[in-house]
Amino acid sequence: MTSKKLVNSVAGCADDTLAGLVACDPNLQLLQGHRVALRSDLDSLKGRVALLSGGGSGHEPAHAGFIGKGMLTGVIAGAVFTSPAVGSILAAIRAVAQAGTVGTLLIVKNYTGDRLNFGLAREQARAEGIPVEMVVIGDDSAFTVLKKAGRRGLCGTVLIHKVAGALAEAGVGLEEITKRVSTVAKAMGTLGVSLSSCSVPGSKPTFELSADEVELGLGIHGEAGVHRIKMATADEIVRLMLDHMTNTSNASHVPVQPGSSVVMMVNNLGGLSFLELGIIADAAVRSLEGHGVKIARALVGTFMSALEMPGFSLTLLLVDEPLLKLIDAETTAAAWPNVAKVYVTGRKRSRAAPTEPQEAPGSTTAGGSASKQMALVLERVCTTLLGLEEHLNALDRAAGDGDCGTTHSRAARAIQGWLKEGPPPASPAQLLSKLSILLLEKMGGSSGALYGLFLTAAAQPLKAKTDLPAWSAAMDAGLEAMQKYGKAAPGDRTMLDSLWAAGQELQAWKSPGADLFQALTKAVKIRNGLNPLVLFPGGSYDPRVHLLKTLFPPLHLRAGDTIALTD
Repeated sequence: MTSKKLVNSVAGCADDTLAGLVACDPNLQLLQGHRVALRSDLDSLKGRVALLSGGGSGHEPAHAGFIGKGMLTGVIAGAVFTSPAVGSILAAIRAVAQAGTVGTLLIVKNYTGDRLNFGLAREQARAEGIPVEMVVIGDDSAFTVLKKAGRRGLCGTVLIHKVAGALAEAGVGLEEITKRVSTVAKAMGTLGVSLSSCSVPGSKPTFELSADEVELGLGIHGEAGVHRIKMATADEIVRLMLDHMTNTSNASHVPVQPGSSVVMMVNNLGGLSFLELGIIADAAVRSLEGHGVKIARALVGTFMSALEMPGFSLTLLLVDEPLLKLIDAETTAAAWPNVAKVYVTGRKRSRAAPTEPQEAPGSTTAGGSASKQMALVLERVCTTLLGLEEHLNALDRAAGDGDCGTTHSRAARAIQGWLKEGPPPASPAQLLSKLSILLLEKMGGSSGALYGLFLTAAAQPLKAKTDLPAWSAAMDAGLEAMQKYGKAAPGDRTMLDSLWAAGQELQAWKSPGADLFQALTKAVKIRNGLNPLVLFPGGSYDPRVHLLKTLFPPLHLRAGDTIALTD
């Protein structure tokens, strides 16, 4: 079965995507009758070298995304993964020559169709008296033994666009640009990896991988790679790729050594998430720096894709200061990133976090009975939550995403780990404040935030007093904070409901001389639903009514019904 694509037609998709790009960028124009995009200020290039590139469509933003001042003059696009027509290439060469340029450099990726078609157009143009040179870029580091066709052209070609564009903008001549970019191309290597193939519109995927396999060393047209490896972590895959790229026994290796300075490109092949791309970039930086390699510039993003392929490629280019200036030169090309002009290696990447406010002397009683009692209570709560993990997950699966037990177990383990570091504060206010920070950092999700809000607010009334009215006020403050930020109200069937019921019970025991332990015990029983439940018509609200209506709809509960609940 062919994969679904959002296109108007298979035959017209390459024309449509180029037309869309030009329609949204006033700096570009289409060459009538051809699938060619050119700079709209073409006449301003009189006396300078023109740069043309291109190839099959499906590699967006390459190649048209790199048209602009300081990069390409124009591109010739073929059908998806197909070399452009000789006639269109020749038309582009003639167009830039008529604009008064002093020569044209064709930058071609090393694929047979591209070499032949661009080469033939070059010969025809030269026969017409137009000065044209061609460089064929082969930066693939996959093959340990080079074949006669040489290395395939991959994402490193974009760096050649940048270097050549900077030279052309500076007024360098055609022969000199050709010579310099040819030298630069030899100091570069690229290696790709993918979790699965891509599919040309109207066709099936070019290869299939099992769930635990990864394709290493593949091309940008969905071709199979040189190795099929087992799925591994991002760190392991990146390390394997860099080892392969820099291994001197590999005929297509990049001569990177400790002390080398490189430009690193992490290129999304089309279907990788930004989250994964960041993880890969971090792994590559750590691995290279661990081998003493200095990363002068880091480019991370989508530069040369392979349709929707869920994979990435790594490119390394050995650089010196003159070459870095060309990489850093200004360009208006829409797809070129705003690269930081500072060394990636060696800079300070973090700053110390602010220290927490110091606690008042004596606020944590290492051997106090209150502190020991709090530790016992917390440990009991944690043990209970851990024992209920799967039960809570099962309940949550019926109404949500099934991770309620897992989330609360994560909180319980965090509290247990904290208790092992020492006894908790004896002060209830400080205890709740500490727990709120712990849950915010370790529990995660909405639950962690809501519990954190509840405990932070509840701690405030307990700073001055810890009697029953203070605890009731703490409960009210916590509930108010949860409602303010969580936007839930009693009866919405959220975690607020049971806490609200307990808070109502605490309010009933505010009278002077009330027993705190009895009040808390009663509140817990109300929360757990162990007492008879009465539905009062127009009277006070009890959240358990909504729970029962949800769990037992056939009961047809009505106002005035009395239901006895047991364990």
